[in-house]
Amino acid sequence: MRLLPLFLILAALGGCTRHLGAPDTPTAAPAPRPEAVTVIRDRVYTPADWPQALHADLYRPRAEGRYPAVLVVHGGGWARRSPADMADLARDLAEQGFVAMNIEYRFAPTHTFPAQLQDLQMAMRWLHAHADDYGVDRARVGAWGYFSGAHLVALLATVAANPDSPLNRPHGGPVTRPRAVVAGGTPADLRLFQGGELVPQFLGGGQDEIPAIHAQASPVTQVTGHTPPMFLYHGTLDGVVPVEHARIMRRALLANGVDNELYLMKGRGHVTAFLFGGGAEEAGMAFLRRHLAVP
Repeated sequence: MRLLPLFLILAALGGCTRHLGAPDTPTAAPAPRPEAVTVIRDRVYTPADWPQALHADLYRPRAEGRYPAVLVVHGGGWARRSPADMADLARDLAEQGFVAMNIEYRFAPTHTFPAQLQDLQMAMRWLHAHADDYGVDRARVGAWGYFSGAHLVALLATVAANPDSPLNRPHGGPVTRPRAVVAGGTPADLRLFQGGELVPQFLGGGQDEIPAIHAQASPVTQVTGHTPPMFLYHGTLDGVVPVEHARIMRRALLANGVDNELYLMKGRGHVTAFLFGGGAEEAGMAFLRRHLAVP
């Protein structure tokens, strides 16, 4: 559960927002359907020869049918946390008519880039391969992440849509391309980080040592005209991932003619934008409903 002391809650709720690229008439969210969700836990989505067995929890509407799906990826600086952080969001998605696949992935520094991207690519392949088991419409699969999870879903989407990217080999390709992405607090350009340990330990070296890897691992460098639609949300006072990352990513998407929205959460920091992302999450779900054709 995402909880903080009351004074932090009141402070966080006081911030206003700015929503760029939204349609003139927002899509209203359908009312949640309590007790309408089935949860299937601890499904191994990696093959037997993968370096580490990785698990996913699936949340789906209880009623039979074919539903769009969303790959859900947690944050934690590529090095910590768990799918439990995204469990509430995954349940909300299922209540709104999606199958949510909430995954774990390998951590740095034991496993460095592109291991985490390859985990997501394998998760997408598994979801497509098991679509019949969980009532997934393979033509309507999206992705959602926050912080490092947002970086990974954005990179997954941009790489899969860019046939020239070597990161498609050996596990990527068109089947791993989400139809739409929601990304919060996204590190869009890893070259902007100066100092600190998270990015170097994730990539296997500092920018002065492996500048090409820092560029290749940045979603903003992989954007093409085939990049799927993307909804970005970001706290304007984010001290972990400065809001400039969201603005840079939006500019790249616009320059390539990619449908996108930017939801700025004024007065929110990195943690509060995640803990109190209600308005942004509602707008992100509306974005997914439009692009994944949810009635």
